[in-house]
Amino acid sequence: MRPIGIDLFAGAGGLSLGFENAGFEIAAAVEIDPIHCATHEFNFPLCKTICRSVSDVVGYELRRIAGIGERDIAVVFGGAPCQGFSMIGKRALDDPRNELVHHFVRIVLELQPAYFVFENVRGLTVGKQRQVLDEMIQAFGESDYRVCSPYEVLNAADFGVPQDRKRLFLLGARKGCDLPHYPEPLSERIAVLDAIGDLPEADKFPTLLKCDSTEAEFGSLSHYARRLRGIDNYPGDFGYRRNFDRGILTSSLRTVHTEK
Repeated sequence: MRPIGIDLFAGAGGLSLGFENAGFEIAAAVEIDPIHCATHEFNFPLCKTICRSVSDVVGYELRRIAGIGERDIAVVFGGAPCQGFSMIGKRALDDPRNELVHHFVRIVLELQPAYFVFENVRGLTVGKQRQVLDEMIQAFGESDYRVCSPYEVLNAADFGVPQDRKRLFLLGARKGCDLPHYPEPLSERIAVLDAIGDLPEADKFPTLLKCDSTEAEFGSLSHYARRLRGIDNYPGDFGYRRNFDRGILTSSLRTVHTEK
């Protein structure tokens, strides 16, 4: 049986997919935007996607909707939108602009998972925004959790993603559980060409002026792209197989621009 994961602020499911590939069962996901919810539900049909604000959800309700009862939750993860500009002398987590960060902490404490992962922009580590992060760590420390210290800002480009994307990751463990370790960067980086070099030129397909998909012939695939598209299996990938037509070019609606 897979360990259970819960995704907060799920979006279309980027973090859900990563945790699924790592071997977790994503039992529930919370997302306020209905279009993102529909996308997440399509991408993760075995997950209960809840189209509501995290502020309107409580722990016991998440357990009920997900159908997991009192089973132990392995991890709660998410990246709360955060403005983080608190007035001097005011608690950052009490500031309405940081409400969603407060609710991330609240739900973790209600669900009592073995671990949590909080992801956010690296700007949260500097200036006034740092107060939000410090108070999060303090809130967890005053309850049943330990936080990995020092926290780290990781760049996706160092871990097999062809994108320079730096994000803060705050990791914590319930007391009695071993603290996790931050991963070491890979020795080589992936180029964008390795990921999308096989895509055909959209301008060659008049059909794409009327719809956003068409049958197409793709170029040769790199080793990375074959893994990305689910053609080659690789050790450590525990994600569910998705059935899709690899001969269809999708999400490629063309726009006719004026000369200007």
